[in-house]
Amino acid sequence: MSRRGQRLTHLELLERLVSFDTESSKPNLALMDVVCDYLEGWDVPFVRVPNAAGDKAAVFATIGPMVDGGIVLSGHTDVVPVAGQAWTTDPFALRIADGRAYGRGAVDMKGFCALALAAVPDALAADLRRPIHILLSYDEETTCLGVADTIARFGADLPRPGAVIVGEPTGMEVADAHKSIVTYHTTVHGHEAHSAKPMLGANAVMAAADLVSELNRIADAMIARGDASGRFDPPATTVHVGTIAGGTARNILPKVCTFHWEFRGLPDLDMGEIPALFAAKVAAVTRERLNRYGEFGRIETVEEVAVPGLAPEPGSEAERLALRLAGRNHTISVPYATEAGRFQEAGIPTVVCGPGSIDQAHQPDEYITLAALDSGAGFMRRLIGECGAP
Repeated sequence: MSRRGQRLTHLELLERLVSFDTESSKPNLALMDVVCDYLEGWDVPFVRVPNAAGDKAAVFATIGPMVDGGIVLSGHTDVVPVAGQAWTTDPFALRIADGRAYGRGAVDMKGFCALALAAVPDALAADLRRPIHILLSYDEETTCLGVADTIARFGADLPRPGAVIVGEPTGMEVADAHKSIVTYHTTVHGHEAHSAKPMLGANAVMAAADLVSELNRIADAMIARGDASGRFDPPATTVHVGTIAGGTARNILPKVCTFHWEFRGLPDLDMGEIPALFAAKVAAVTRERLNRYGEFGRIETVEEVAVPGLAPEPGSEAERLALRLAGRNHTISVPYATEAGRFQEAGIPTVVCGPGSIDQAHQPDEYITLAALDSGAGFMRRLIGECGAP
């Protein structure tokens, strides 16, 4: 991507980042090779943090002194799929038109990654007294676990940061809160029998229907509880069943029924509350329906993804810094989950603030405006000024 020490604009870097198909199901190593080559060209120290399978990696780079208390600019390199979407042009070839930069990941969130990388030469020239770290991750769109192994090294063989700015698209507003998301796959195991003789088996579909009804009840209870903060839309923890499948024929007691479900919790929700309510219903359904006539059935629930929410920390270092840099005087909440909660769980003050609008993400002809990128570049210049020599 670069000759040694070559200065590249954020658009040039964005063009290169977008050119890699880094859908979450695919490796990101080729993109990271290019990023590392760019960092090496500027003699920026970095570490690659591979996943267990070795087909993906995060990169953590440091500009400035190798000390604790720095600022992390965090962005993910994975993108959502393009299959089935009607793109005007190649989604992995950046197209500039009408004041916009089009491409998969342009706004979510390779634009922010490009801005952070483009700021490297100026950050080096500023002789920083406080380090600026760039953390590029993977798997944000699926699990938000691509930062976990790097976070685990903070304060060990990597400096422990003082604040984190996650650059998801917020229109450069400063978000200090978002919901959690926890997803599950439930399998109800019944026992096949003739539908005329239900006492000879266990109906997995009807048992699953009881469980889905319980999730409806929990969802209604969460709506009634509402959002005391008044900051979220919708103003409640939400519970949702997305798929359900089971049975083989009308006159056979279904042997298996499966369904996928999730909840998106307000930051103050006890993350164990909904699973505990569901588990109590599972025990009752297993006892009273599946095994009414004998030891015929069982129910298994597997947690697939658990992304923590981001809780407000009024007056935190991350909030104060981001508000200054963005020229804002208040914070917002966002409806989507991010990696920010992972950093907050580790005790690091974190906010979400980045260029562009989430409304353009995940769609065909995804784009970020050139004005939004320029605004993000100004944010980077002010951050360098904050961290530079007095």
